[in-house]
Amino acid sequence: MVSDVELVLDAHAVLGEGPIWLPADNMLAWVDIMGHRVHRFDPLTGRDESFDVGQPVGAVAPRASGGLVMALRDGFGLLDTATGRVEMIADTEADIPGNRMNDGKCDSEGRFWAGTMAFDARPGAGALYRLDRDRGVTRMLSDVSISNGIDWSLDNRTMYFIDSLSGLDAFDYEPIGGQITNRRRIATIPPELGVPDGMTLDSEGYLWVAIWGGWMVRRFAPDGRIDREIRVPVARTSSCAFGGPDYADLYITTASPEPGSDEHAAQPHAGGLFRVRPGVTGRPPNQYRG
Repeated sequence: MVSDVELVLDAHAVLGEGPIWLPADNMLAWVDIMGHRVHRFDPLTGRDESFDVGQPVGAVAPRASGGLVMALRDGFGLLDTATGRVEMIADTEADIPGNRMNDGKCDSEGRFWAGTMAFDARPGAGALYRLDRDRGVTRMLSDVSISNGIDWSLDNRTMYFIDSLSGLDAFDYEPIGGQITNRRRIATIPPELGVPDGMTLDSEGYLWVAIWGGWMVRRFAPDGRIDREIRVPVARTSSCAFGGPDYADLYITTASPEPGSDEHAAQPHAGGLFRVRPGVTGRPPNQYRG
């Protein structure tokens, strides 16, 4: 068990999520979903800048041409980080006002995958979508409850996916066409220990999963075996990503409890951004090439 976690930004985010390293900027991007903000954190200076994107934002990823692609409440959009300009490029569920987009990530072919969920987390209300390089959108899964962590194996033949109300699944993945088949369960978290949330893979092919409500991030082997845990001083750990020049820093986002609650008083740094060096490295993120 690893426990030497440091608080690097006492952000007090409402719902911190979606960390991803930006190699071109040497910064970490992350979002505050319900705060409607995309952040960029500079670990060298400790400075954090943010952009108000005007609506809930579930995830971002770097674009090959600069700026970020976003999974927003209303669909897919782009953020020009030089000007703060937001451009919507594709609807997903414009006909379902009770839904919003949640977590997402780019695959090796430059497509952006992100899913949806109901604001009230109603089971089966969401879906998983693929934003192609030509800005076309394909629904890849239906009957999703809380579409969450997503990543791909080292050999690019397996896609891992978390539906928080179900567990951690794997699919056979065909990278050129972006097709997924043969869904199977890898791991399930007992409800009393929390629910699986955001996820990233390391350079050894192991999966790091934030356990919402569990005060931890867990490392899973590809077969679902628990390898180790990182204890975090906040219950609502939401996601994690490797960053830094050597990708040896694991950044962990968290969320705040209800203001004024006993839980809130007991977790003064809830909503903060944390960092630990777990002894393994991550991988550079894929970029959206649309």
